[in-house]
Amino acid sequence: MAGRINDEDVKAVRDAVPIDAVVSEYLQLRNAGGGNLKGLCPFHDEKSPSFQVSPSKGLFHCFGCQEGGDTITFVMKVDHLSFSEAVERLAGQAGITLRYEEGGYNPSHQRGERIRLVEAHKIAAEWYAEQLAVSPEADTGRIFLAERGFDQAAAVHFGVGYSPQGWDHLTRFLRGKGFTDRELVQSGISQEGRRGPIDRFRGRLMWPIRDIGGEVVGFGARKLYESDNGPKYLNTPETPIYKKSQVLYGIDLAKKDIAKSSRAVVVEGYTDVMACHLAGVTTAIATCGTSFGTDHIKILRRLLMDNGSARVIFTFDGDAAGQNAALRAFEDDQKFAAETYIAIAPDGMDPCELRLAKGDEAVADLVQPRTPLFKFALQQIVRRYDLDTPGGRAAALDEAAPVAARIKERTARREMAVELAGLVGILDQEFVVDRVGFLHRRNAGQGGPGGGSGQGARSTRELEPQGGGRPFAGPPLTLRNPAAKTERELLKLALQRPDLVAPAFDAFEVDEFTTSQYAAVRQVIVDAGGAEYGAMDPQDYLVQAREAAPDDAVRAMVTELAVEPIMRRTVDEMYAGLQLVTVRRRAVERRIRDVQSTFTRLAAEGDLPALAAVQNELWVLQQYDQALRERGAAAL
Repeated sequence: MAGRINDEDVKAVRDAVPIDAVVSEYLQLRNAGGGNLKGLCPFHDEKSPSFQVSPSKGLFHCFGCQEGGDTITFVMKVDHLSFSEAVERLAGQAGITLRYEEGGYNPSHQRGERIRLVEAHKIAAEWYAEQLAVSPEADTGRIFLAERGFDQAAAVHFGVGYSPQGWDHLTRFLRGKGFTDRELVQSGISQEGRRGPIDRFRGRLMWPIRDIGGEVVGFGARKLYESDNGPKYLNTPETPIYKKSQVLYGIDLAKKDIAKSSRAVVVEGYTDVMACHLAGVTTAIATCGTSFGTDHIKILRRLLMDNGSARVIFTFDGDAAGQNAALRAFEDDQKFAAETYIAIAPDGMDPCELRLAKGDEAVADLVQPRTPLFKFALQQIVRRYDLDTPGGRAAALDEAAPVAARIKERTARREMAVELAGLVGILDQEFVVDRVGFLHRRNAGQGGPGGGSGQGARSTRELEPQGGGRPFAGPPLTLRNPAAKTERELLKLALQRPDLVAPAFDAFEVDEFTTSQYAAVRQVIVDAGGAEYGAMDPQDYLVQAREAAPDDAVRAMVTELAVEPIMRRTVDEMYAGLQLVTVRRRAVERRIRDVQSTFTRLAAEGDLPALAAVQNELWVLQQYDQALRERGAAAL
């Protein structure tokens, strides 16, 4: 078992690695106002950004799925790591040496499973690259690259390597680095042989496959020798760190330009990615031994942020297999808010071949948006039918009209219906337009594209609090209740701007907050040292507040309130004082009503001594309420 990481080192990691820098490795962030940033949540599907990051507080929160936390929590959730693994990864990025409370000083056998497997891949990638650079045997690989227009600098840039033909060269090398046979087999770098583990990849050109954070998680290997009986391309098998449906080759190099330009180019192979990047198309990425699917779309959508100008261009070979790949991509087209296009070179060459034959400019020209993907899909459908006969035209329309009906945007859908009429050879364009429109409306009515999960449903939800629906006791929150709205605002101030509400806020009792949710957060602030402590050390204060939460529901509410924008552009002492006074006055008014009820009951019973004490309390409360009305925060 790994020893517990020293608390001071955990705090140092939190302070050293800005949360916006970490989150930006996975999705595009834009200004959300108030010093916050927003983007599409990586933890659930959404069309408009509800995921917010507060760099000043080191916290994130999604107002859609309620996930939230600090930098360490984000890395744990997005990469499925344990707490220790996440801290170790961030510490490595920040150059921080971690100390462990038990079990000694960070020995390699104490590292988490994922950390170990990633480290093995990193060392293997470096070893493969060294073999390509210096090994005489790797001359075959160097010739292969040179014939495709890639020099040594290109190989270095993309980390291309070579795996020797021997049985266990890399396996023995990694054993010498302290990795166990179990780890090597589990990583996919080695496989079981008759006498123990042997190298999985032998006599092949090697491409390291990196995740969006830039860590090597697998390899793609290209056959070089006729004696190799394996497939042309051999990829790492599914492992704890490598899922082929969730990785895109080149995403680590392309992600910043994809986010900046709102454009992504999807090609078919590793050499195509290399050719595109070297030709200036630095947004090119490729799948790794599988077709482009839903999980790949999720990765791109977080970078493109689904704005209206986003473009995704697919390049496929001009042969039947390439056309089928394009049609499979169209099946997922409606999961993009971006416009999707297809680019096929007239002579059927892929980007690597095109660069060799016609140069960089030809590659750059190829990926300029040409044919919308849905138009290409319709063309391919129509071509399968005999359009010279009425039956053929009818059959073509029967298959193509539902495809056109899936187009999201109304004007584009009508234009495509008109074009479909021309493709099929039907003179009555309005008949085709009506047919496509009917199918679209029917799909929408059945909950298909454009159905009941769109903006209409969202606008209704926005009337409710951002934190509703969690398992607290008591009535649900609603911002239509003025008391709950003000209490929420005061708690946001206490977490985000404790300097404006301390020390008055620390004198507020838990029962001055009318909902169990907000009362729980008030207690958490007490346990974290109060607003006065928060004014002295805001960063640690929020860490302590989250750690003081009794359960995940309260912790999520604390994070949400710490990130949610305050409902005023100018946040100052006057605004903070107004919230303090409003919450206190409502608490006083509730107490006055309770005392008046008690007074009425005691008067009816004739209990004069008790009645005098209650009457005195009522007078004190009324005087305090008057002082709050007249003097405001000064009376607190």
